[in-house]
Amino acid sequence: MTLQFICAEIERLRLQIRRQQKEVLTLQRSGVGTASAELLLARMQASVDALCIKRDKLVGERRIVPRCTNDCGLIH
Repeated sequence: MTLQFICAEIERLRLQIRRQQKEVLTLQRSGVGTASAELLLARMQASVDALCIKRDKLVGERRIVPRCTNDCGLIH
């Protein structure tokens, strides 16, 4: 995987997590059980965490700051 792909995937997953969190809140307000949705969010966050580790490793190997999209999590 390239650094650019990893950063884009991190951004995509973070956006998806935010959307899912809003849906979970809506379900909770209406009294619907959200345990399975919360487990899914935890798995998605674990995926983001793993990608961040890969990104950080690649950045360390290259010793440069990558040009990622806005929400990559790195300082430009």
